[in-house]
Amino acid sequence: MAASTAAIHSSTAIPARRQSRSGHVVSSDGTHIAFDRVGQGPPVILVVGALCSRTLGPGVKLAPALAEQFTVFTYDRRGRGDSGDAGRYAVEREVEDLEALIQEAGGSASVFGHSSGAVLALEAAARGLPIERLALYEAPLIVDRSRATTERDWAQIDAAIAQGRRGDALKAFLRCVGVPPFGIAVMRCLPVWARVTAVAHTLPYDGVIVRELQRGEPLSRSRWSSVRVPALAIHGRKSPVWLHGATRALAGALAKGEYLSLEGQTHDVSARALAPVLSPFFGGRATIPV
Repeated sequence: MAASTAAIHSSTAIPARRQSRSGHVVSSDGTHIAFDRVGQGPPVILVVGALCSRTLGPGVKLAPALAEQFTVFTYDRRGRGDSGDAGRYAVEREVEDLEALIQEAGGSASVFGHSSGAVLALEAAARGLPIERLALYEAPLIVDRSRATTERDWAQIDAAIAQGRRGDALKAFLRCVGVPPFGIAVMRCLPVWARVTAVAHTLPYDGVIVRELQRGEPLSRSRWSSVRVPALAIHGRKSPVWLHGATRALAGALAKGEYLSLEGQTHDVSARALAPVLSPFFGGRATIPV
């Protein structure tokens, strides 16, 4: 009862424009996609990466940080949280999910993508969705030989999921992204392990999105040549070197691409560092020079 009272008091203390509202949209194939909406102003949709959702990952703190100036949408990508799933996976279905959210937002929106979510956002823009501005944090492209390719990792993940071994798939993914054995062992003792294991079956979806872009080959300038909107490619300066190169390559490959490096940040980027960059960019003002 005390917890419920505290929750009520907390809610009433939040200005109306900052209160979150939940709902769902229906994608083209009939799949229900759950979302939260918070704030007031031009719409911004946050697209998260592997294992994340509207309740886990960078969007949790980033959404309220942007809500002073924007109407911010966070959502559960298909197969996660309160969203449905249907049939054989294809990137096109996730693009359609994002299209349904953009329609819910009023017909056009700016989009922030994190990790594999950044690649998904790019694919959506390339396919003509009405996206006004793109902010892309550490799209996991391997464009040189500064790290190993991931084909074997994704094959292991696919096999583990096919055999119902979500925990093994999760461990393979964490090793792939550089989490040391000790870190994985610690995670297995924390409540977050159960939360990410519950959505580990969607890891192959992210593999479909990124694996062909993780072969250590230079990024083709024609890959996203149809993306003509302003785009900001960002990485954290404390992230691995291969992500620095990937972000520079991405900014250079986009018609209106800008590049930004955030001091002190890793792949697990802080909303406190990111929001002051995204707010002026999504508002159409100049970004911080490097």
